[in-house]
Amino acid sequence: MEERTELLEVAGDEHPSSDASRVTGWGRVLRGNRVLWVVAASAVIALAAGLLIGRFIAPAEAGEAPEPGLVTVPVEFGPLSNDVTLRADVGYADAVDVTVDTASLDGAAIVTGQVPEQGAELAALSVALEVAGRPIIVLPGELPAYRTLRVGVSGPDVLQLKQALTALGIGVGDATSPMFDRTTAEGVRQLYAQVGYPAPAPAEGATEMLRSAEEALRSAQGAVAAAQQGLAAAGAGPSTLDVWQADVAVADAERAVEAARSSGGDVQGAEWALKTAQLQREQLFAARDTSAEQSELASAHAQVQAATEALTEAQVSVLPHLPAGEVAYLTELPRRVDAVNVARGAAVQGPVMTVSGASVRLTGAAAEADARLLSVGGEASFELPDGTVVGATIAAIEEAKGAASRRTVLLDPAELTPEQVEQIKGKNVRVRVPVGATEGDVLSVPLAALTAGPGGEERVEIVESDPRDGEDAKTRVVLVETGLAARGAVEIRPLDGEIEEGELVVVGR
Repeated sequence: MEERTELLEVAGDEHPSSDASRVTGWGRVLRGNRVLWVVAASAVIALAAGLLIGRFIAPAEAGEAPEPGLVTVPVEFGPLSNDVTLRADVGYADAVDVTVDTASLDGAAIVTGQVPEQGAELAALSVALEVAGRPIIVLPGELPAYRTLRVGVSGPDVLQLKQALTALGIGVGDATSPMFDRTTAEGVRQLYAQVGYPAPAPAEGATEMLRSAEEALRSAQGAVAAAQQGLAAAGAGPSTLDVWQADVAVADAERAVEAARSSGGDVQGAEWALKTAQLQREQLFAARDTSAEQSELASAHAQVQAATEALTEAQVSVLPHLPAGEVAYLTELPRRVDAVNVARGAAVQGPVMTVSGASVRLTGAAAEADARLLSVGGEASFELPDGTVVGATIAAIEEAKGAASRRTVLLDPAELTPEQVEQIKGKNVRVRVPVGATEGDVLSVPLAALTAGPGGEERVEIVESDPRDGEDAKTRVVLVETGLAARGAVEIRPLDGEIEEGELVVVGR
């Protein structure tokens, strides 16, 4: 019995222990989430307070929404313009690759010097590069060099060379003639002298050929002199001695005839001897045949002509010429070196450098509809990073590559300082191009302020009292004439009343 009673007591103690455990568990929950319970309690209190306020406080006391008034904006006074806005990249104008014609080189096309630094300027008579010890001379021109120019060739490339040299003060004779002559060759000699290089050497053997031609001409000229002497001798007649001897022979024959007649000798034989002496004398004065001497002289003259032609050819072969690989024609000089693709000691492969105009140019893009509003020579403006506004001029409007609906717009900025160029070089800027502007300051209102009268006339409504009075506000209607519309505003000129800057115009109710 005692054992049972003890068991019952132990069993009865289970419930108090369980309750105590549950109380302890809720305490841990409350202590672990104290912030959460505080927020929840605050929300409940706020909700209850809101319900009480909504139930016991009248709407008028809580504040009713005011009746809507007139929507107004002030009348503006100032310049008004309509703009086309575009983004433009800042760089240098007309970037082109410079290539070298190495076909005329006997050996490898190795860069031997005169490698420019990036950012260097190339002007007329600059040496852009030195390849195999020879210069690449910069000259103004659009047509690229495509052949060697020497005496006797003709064409537009010769004309370009002569005009370029003339512009540099180097004489070339007739600068309008497309013929490369001796004067042009001398101009090329001066060109190389000015850049500090000897003119290109003549072809191998040309100098020896010139000496041989000069000797051949001298020999032919000597032959002509000898033939002329022979011809002169043949056609000059008998000498004085020959005539005297003939006269003596005739006189002796006459005396012999007289002696024969006196002595009864052989008169007939003496007369025949006299006739013979007389005939011989007459033959001395008869014209001689000089055809052989004349033929010899003609042959000598032909040899001189052939020698002269050979000498001219030999002289031409040693005159200065301009190889295609020693000149680079560039437009809009000076040019700025943007990139150099070679180094000293390296072989030339592909373009040796990229050059652009020394002046800064903005290259932007505009939709076709906007581009139609622009024109070459039009004014524009853009802003530097420091806030300075700089003017610009539209230089060209071209079709954008690969985008038929867009146009490329090229702009030349106003003169920039070196510091300003550094600010924007390689950047993208926002360009504003005015396509319409008022002449000076004008009154303007939003387009929404315009209303149409019974006859279609345009008018605006000016508020003369507090706009918050709504339909009870005092207003007046003024007929206006409109002008330029730009950026949601329109120029107005009052026709039957006055409108002042700052007055409120109705744009909505």
